[in-house]
Order: sequence, then C-alpha cells, then structure tokens
Amino acid sequence: MTLIKSISGLRGTIGGKAGDNLSPLDVVKFAAGYGAWLKDAHKKPKVIIGRDARPSGASFTQLVANTLINQGIDVMDLGLSTTPTVEMAVLAEKAQGGIILTASHNPAGWNALKLLNNRGEFISAEEGKVVLDYSESSDIEFAQSGKFGKLTTNDFYIDYHIEQILKHPLVDVESIKKAGFKVVVDAVNSTGGVSIVPLLRQMGVEVKELFCEPTGNFPHNPEPLPENLQQISSELENGSYDLGVVVDPDVDRLALMCENGEPFGEEYTLVAVADYVLSKKKGNTVSNLSSTRALRDVTEKHGCEYNASAVGEVHVVSKMKETNAVIGGEGNGGVIVPDLHYGRDALAGVALFLTHLAKFGKSASMLRATYPNYYISKNKIELTPDINVDGVLESIKERYKGQPINTIDGVKIEFDKEWVQLRKSNTEPIIRIFAESESQNTAEHLAKKLMMDIKEVISG
Repeated sequence: MTLIKSISGLRGTIGGKAGDNLSPLDVVKFAAGYGAWLKDAHKKPKVIIGRDARPSGASFTQLVANTLINQGIDVMDLGLSTTPTVEMAVLAEKAQGGIILTASHNPAGWNALKLLNNRGEFISAEEGKVVLDYSESSDIEFAQSGKFGKLTTNDFYIDYHIEQILKHPLVDVESIKKAGFKVVVDAVNSTGGVSIVPLLRQMGVEVKELFCEPTGNFPHNPEPLPENLQQISSELENGSYDLGVVVDPDVDRLALMCENGEPFGEEYTLVAVADYVLSKKKGNTVSNLSSTRALRDVTEKHGCEYNASAVGEVHVVSKMKETNAVIGGEGNGGVIVPDLHYGRDALAGVALFLTHLAKFGKSASMLRATYPNYYISKNKIELTPDINVDGVLESIKERYKGQPINTIDGVKIEFDKEWVQLRKSNTEPIIRIFAESESQNTAEHLAKKLMMDIKEVISG
C-alpha cells in the first residue's frame, strides 16, 4: 500500500491507515492545505472540481468540496469530467483554482488530487511545497457560520470543451465528415466514454465502443501501452476500421492504433499532430527531454525551431510560453494546443489528428510510415543509499564532455541522431536511463553501455 506526498500532489492506494495510504483524512488535510494556499492570494476564491470514474472518486469529491466550502471557498463541481475539461472550465469561469480527482494511468485502487492554478495549469513546484507545508500544519483557519462557501454543480463543461475544439480553426470538421471514418474507441470505462465518443460523433465519425461506460471498473491496466491493448488491436485487425483511439482514465493522454491493429506509437501522437499544425501555422515546438527526436525532425522539416524542456507538464508549458510555441506536449501521448489551453488534451489531439488523416487521404499506417523511426529503451539502475547520485552524474558528464550535453533535467548526451538521458529519482536511490536510436537493438546497447559506465564510476 502506498501514499505519496510531494510538491506535485497527493497520490496513493485506497484504504488502510491514514498516512500510510490515501485515506479520507489525508484527502481532507491536503484539500485544506490547497485551500489555505489559495486564500493567501485571493480573498474569496472559487475552485472547479471534477473526477474520473474510478470508484473512490465520488466520495473523495464530496470530502474535497466540503473541506473547501468550510474554508469559505466557493466550489463548482463538474462531476464526471476530464482533466483538460476542468482546466478549460477554470479559465471560462475565471476561477482561482481547480482540483481533478484522478490517479491518471494508475489502476482503479489508486486515486490522487491534481491541483491547478488560476490559469487552469498545474501548480509549480514552489507552490506545491507551500500546499504540502500547509497540509501538514495545524495552523489552518476555517470559516465561521454564515461565511461558508457555496456549492454549485455543472454538467455543461464537456459540451463546452467539445464546442471549443470544433470551433478551432485547424479542426476541419467537413473534411473529417467527408472521409467517413470508422473508429474503435477504448475508454477504459472512464470519462473518455462521455467526452471522446460524443466529440467523434459530432464530427461525423462512426464509433465502435469498447469499455466506454464510465463505471470505473477498468477492464485492463489503464495505461495506454501496447501490451494493455490486446482487445482493441484484435478488433481492428479483424474488422474494417480506419483507426483505434485509446485514452487514459482522465483523458489527457492519447494513444492511436492503425487500421491493421498495430500501434501508431504513443510517442508519435504528438509528432503527427505537430506535423499537421506546422503545415498550417509556422512556429516553435516543445517536448520534454525524454520524448522522441522525431518531433525535432518534423519541426525542422517545416523550417521551424524545436526546444526541449525538463520532464513534467509544468516544465513543458513553461518552455512553450518562453518560446511562444504553437504546439507541444510529451511523448506519452500528451498534446498541448496553446490557443485552446496549456494542458495535455486528448480531445484536441484526436480532432487535429483526424483532420490530418482526412487531408492525407490514405491509411493511418501509411501516415505513420512517413515519419522517421526511432526506438526508445527505458531502464533503471538501483544504487545503495550511501552513493552520491549527483556525483555519479557529474562523472558521467565529464566522461562524455566531447559530446553535446544537456543538463536541465539530469544528463542528456547526444550522439548524432542517438541520445541517452540519465535522471535520478527524487524519492529513491535510482538512476533512470532512457536511450533512443533508429534501431531497438542499438538503443538497448547504448543504454547498457551507460549502465556499465555508471558501475565503473561507482567501483572506481
């Protein structure tokens, strides 16, 4: 059983003792810490809350709402919703913050609180530390009788979210309708069924639903990786469909499957969407340092500039703003369309991808074949607690000082079109090693080479 308290939020397994697992008491304390942080900056804050379909979501939503109300904070509850929908609702309502009850790709026995600022974006590390400090303090004031906040409910915002996407100038609904797409959707029995499915139908797409009832009973591991998607792969392979669409429980990650049942590649969701966006609107792109080089290749093909950020959506968003990027995201299927909002959005991603596919006029597998092939190997090396991880990384950096090196997030070393990144864990003595090459074998060999280097540094 697990409870993870950090500057990036509260996440854990349900049940058990408070402080060891995610209990109602932990939820209340963390929500109160967030409310206290909001009240430092706003006299009368308003917070938007929403949840995915996992079983603990409804009761935890009530705990969060009642805690904030008792702090004198107004709350709008969207009920079953998506992370990007709550982000857009914060902007539309001019609210001071938002909370999404979701553990993202974690199994149904987990839940978490994702915290937003008044721009509908994830709070920063510095802000998260203040929230965490407040949540562990007994110095939080609650409102006196008659000064409680108000609770309202609103089930309109998924419709609003869809409406804004359909109005986006780069989403060509008529082209999508003319293409007559037939699509299979796996929404893992969460809120993709009440958001992605109606979006597709409003664009004239014929939808075959797999696990689209928001019961919260996840039929398989909810992380949208190929090994968890056997049923939709079989459905595509044995049917006559144009595309498979897979989302995680809170609908901020988008994985696509080709018409033949083969993965389009989660890393390539952003690549394909960026290719289309840049063909219509020149500008910079951003992804994190652990994402595929293919985005850089596609960006440079369009005569534009690619920039890399540290890992984490908040860092991607910061770099996008700094460079005025027109598209960005992460290699886990996260697409950020800044003229909608600064957050990963699977609804926006699928609408832009289908526009691209309709204009391409051929199959998804043929579109995928137009992009360079890169393969990422992901590994880790466990160290004893007494080892100075920062010192190890410094030694590796010195060893490869003749190569281009980026140190904004660990150590990333480039070798022409290949790269390897070493990142230390913030919670345990582990170095994560990501390597990418044009062949899987080479990527794995590169990762193993760096693992050997690390062991040499330690033994030396």
